Formats: sequence, structure tokens, C-alpha cells
Amino acid sequence: MNTTMMHKGMLTAIGLTFAGAMAAGPGMAHDTASTPVGKPVALVQSITSDASTPDRAALIPHGTQGAQSRIDLSDEQKDNAKAIVEATRKNGLDERAAVIAVATSMQESKLENLGHLGSANDHDSLGLFQQRPSSGWGTPDQITDPQYATTAFLNGLKNVSGWHDLPLTVAAQKVQVSAYPDAYAQWESQAADLVAEYWAG
Repeated sequence: MNTTMMHKGMLTAIGLTFAGAMAAGPGMAHDTASTPVGKPVALVQSITSDASTPDRAALIPHGTQGAQSRIDLSDEQKDNAKAIVEATRKNGLDERAAVIAVATSMQESKLENLGHLGSANDHDSLGLFQQRPSSGWGTPDQITDPQYATTAFLNGLKNVSGWHDLPLTVAAQKVQVSAYPDAYAQWESQAADLVAEYWAG
């Protein structure tokens, strides 16, 4: 390939990346802007967002932290993971946001859309993310709707400065404010596997 053809190819790729970010709306524009200039991850985000199988580096850009846990999932749990991934795409966020959301739900509810558990309930926590109506997350009906609950979590994530460059457990904790801030890290590998499986829809 001569230098002129290579230059044209690079310009085309940059143009497609910019067009993709504009088409995705303000959500994607925010995410790309939160990545410091000079890091190649923004280009990886844009390219892999439309890929059938996301690149592992986009799913786990900082590597996993600590020992990883895995659980066997029922069809209902898999459906809930799929719903979180679909809601993330619908909100214009990338695969990394989906991994953080799925891992958070795995820690909070094991991907089960929990109603009130009576005496076993943690205050008034409900749903996939154990969000609390009394803390302003929404009504019980809203919080137990996977689309709504995921969108509420992602809105919180978008308000975390530089979330894309934070370790998963730090980003999740800034949204959830859990009594066990390091617990989210253990689910990153399985969450990444689920996002890789369901990202293409």
C-alpha cells in the first residue's frame, strides 16, 4: 500500500469514528469526551460498539482485580443480563458501561429482579441493582423494571467523572455507595463474558 492510500484510509476511519459518535447522540459524546486525549481507547470504543463480538480490551481495559467468582445462571438470570446489555446499548453507552452494570447487578442481586424479601430485605432495596425508593431511585414498579433500573444506574455512572478510566469496583461503588465497596470486582470476568455474548443482540 502506498503512502497516499494509507493516508486516505486513515482519514476514512477517523471520519467514520466521528460520524458514529455523533449519530449515537449525547450519551456517547459524553463517554468519548471523558477519555483523556492521547489514549487509544476512544477509537477502540467506537469501532467495537458495532462489532459482533466486542474486543476483550474494550470489555476489561484495566484487567481484573483480585480473585474472580462465577455462578451458574438460570434462564431468567441470563435474560436479565441480556436486558441490562440491551438497555446500555439503547442509552448510547459502550461495552465497558455494560460490563460495569452487569457486574454491579451480579453483586447486588445475582442478576435476579428481586421484589421485597420481607425481614430479609435490606431496607427498601429492590430489583436488579437493589435500588431504594426512599433514596430517590424511583417507585417500586419502576425499580423492578430492568430497562428503568439499568437506565437509572447508567445515569448515575455518567455523573461519575472519568468513570471509563476507573477500576470497575470504584466506578460501581461511586454509583451504589455500598457497605462492601470492593465486592464488585469479583464479577468482572463473568460480566465481560455475558456482555461479549449478548452485545450483538
